[in-house]
Amino acid sequence: MSNSILCTSVCISRGILGYLDRIGEFLPQLGLRLLLAYEFWESGVQKYHGENWFADIQDRFPFPFDIVPVDLSWFLATWSELLGAVALVIGLGTRFFSMSLVILTVVAWISVHAGHGYNVCDNGFKLPLMYLLMFLPLIFSGPGKLSLDHLISKRLSACS
Repeated sequence: MSNSILCTSVCISRGILGYLDRIGEFLPQLGLRLLLAYEFWESGVQKYHGENWFADIQDRFPFPFDIVPVDLSWFLATWSELLGAVALVIGLGTRFFSMSLVILTVVAWISVHAGHGYNVCDNGFKLPLMYLLMFLPLIFSGPGKLSLDHLISKRLSACS
């Protein structure tokens, strides 16, 4: 009797784990992509409609970003955030745009958030750290199955 209960429990567990594995092929990455896209879109829209304040902090940019003209830096940051956000939503060029936004985040951490501690309320480095950690699965494992990257990869592998 206890063997059949154990076998039934193992079968149910395997079924549940298999189901979670299938969901895990697209849902976690999609969630990360959408959350990061929202955050960077918001930042890009603020820059697009705002005034360039990079001149005030350019001396804190790490090399080679400190030698790039301020207007070019502003333009690149704005459009990296806007285009990167769109690309993350649809899952196109996910690794490229994730790395681009990681570089942008590191520059922001060094030039804006460094020296303010961890707390978000003090303009600390908590959010940049969270963003960087959230990008890791997208960079190392890709965007998941619910993405244009996956669809394109599948189509290209079918041609081989």
